[in-house]
Amino acid sequence: MNNRLILKLGHMFDTRVVRRWSRLADEAATLDLANLRRLRDKADALRRRVERILHAADGRLALPHIGSTAIQKPLGTDWAYRPEPWRGALPLPGQVAVENRTQIGRETTIFHDCRISELTYRQLRNLREEDLAPFGLRLDVFRFDGSFLSLVIDLPPDAALGLEKRHIIQLDTILEIEKPLEIFARLNVRHGPNTEQIVRELPLRADAQRVEFDLAYTRLNEKRVEKIWLDLIFEGAEMNQITLRDLTLTRRPRAEV
Repeated sequence: MNNRLILKLGHMFDTRVVRRWSRLADEAATLDLANLRRLRDKADALRRRVERILHAADGRLALPHIGSTAIQKPLGTDWAYRPEPWRGALPLPGQVAVENRTQIGRETTIFHDCRISELTYRQLRNLREEDLAPFGLRLDVFRFDGSFLSLVIDLPPDAALGLEKRHIIQLDTILEIEKPLEIFARLNVRHGPNTEQIVRELPLRADAQRVEFDLAYTRLNEKRVEKIWLDLIFEGAEMNQITLRDLTLTRRPRAEV
């Protein structure tokens, strides 16, 4: 069977599927509850697959290239990563009155202790020539009656594979802020029942910020590394707009002396 025939048959099948779901959508308002529940379960399963396709397609078709893994890597890098909010389009691109523990996609969570939230987030499309990240993430903070605000990023399992005390993990960000504030980056490495934490303050003297976490000064048990995550902690964020144009992490072994 040649490719042209396969494409034609696939198009015919897709057309029938679309017609069927269009008909079911028209009937949904009058279906009995038992059939409606079954239809909803099928539609929900289909939606998850469609969202995966849209995420992958958006990641390959737009410019700058969504889903891009283009990262400036130090010499000797053996792992590099750009988290989801800066890599691909989020299913929910923004939210107002953000509650504590609000998830941004699958990897990122906002934590705060405000009683009344006047905090919003929005994913932005990066369009500048110098941007490697397809998207940026913007936080708008208005009145803030809490004591902390942080963005927690869970790193994928491969970040922990082969991790040793001789490694240096480097964080690079491109940051825009309306007015000065203190931003701290805390790397957390769970190994068995213990968690190593390294805190660095982001320098705000330039558009691009870089900090390094040297694991040599920790008590890391290399054989029991389970999970790594990053906290970005914003001090005094009230009445400020914080835009993270890019965020990447790289890992490299320390140069032998």
